[in-house]
Amino acid sequence: MSNYDKSELEEAVKSISSTLSKCEKALDKLREGTSQHTLTKRRIKSFHISLELIEKELSNISK
Repeated sequence: MSNYDKSELEEAVKSISSTLSKCEKALDKLREGTSQHTLTKRRIKSFHISLELIEKELSNISK
């Protein structure tokens, strides 16, 4: 991962978490099988992966 400082990573977590929450709420309103539903599901998975990787990097910084 590129060299980001702890505060940048923490800000990214806040931003991604907020967007993830909005996507999860929007998913409930989308009809299954539509392209919007599929795209939103993929975005949600991507955000979860991103958060996991950032959290892993934050734990390495803390050591």
